[in-house]
Amino acid sequence: MRMQAAELFEQDMKPLEVARRLRVSRKSAYLWRQLWCDGGAQALASRGASGSRCRLSPRCLEELAAYLEQGPAAHGWVEDQVWTAARVATLIGRKFHVSYSVSGATRLRHRLGFSPQVPARRVAERDEQAVTAWKEATWAEVKGPGQPAGDTSASRTRRASPESRPEDVPGADAAVPRS
Repeated sequence: MRMQAAELFEQDMKPLEVARRLRVSRKSAYLWRQLWCDGGAQALASRGASGSRCRLSPRCLEELAAYLEQGPAAHGWVEDQVWTAARVATLIGRKFHVSYSVSGATRLRHRLGFSPQVPARRVAERDEQAVTAWKEATWAEVKGPGQPAGDTSASRTRRASPESRPEDVPGADAAVPRS
């Protein structure tokens, strides 16, 4: 996008028009214009991704993905099948002797395609045929027929009839009862 801005500045386009065309803020367009004036199109060239570099090699990242596929139980967390960021950071420290913060482990987990705290697979003991058979045979009986559609009310009280209304209360002389 910055290189497109450089091309537009070379055509003597004003920063406000560049901002409108490229759908960026006016502040960004003016900043880019200043950079372009000082150093030309090269000053607007990308310097790459910001932030620190990954501390694991591509081979180590593949190994980490394989470890994550095995599940937490394979690495000592038998309570549940959840890869928390803290567990991933601990696993990286144990296997690769590299320290990662919890937030860094979260970003790394996302980069590898693992969603947060969701088991990748169902439990090993799950019997799909038994679950299907139970749903077909037992669920209908357990669920019951339900309420028939019709006039229902969430109120526990009955509507008062006009005949039961005391004569000395306000509104007692109303000709037509409300419905």
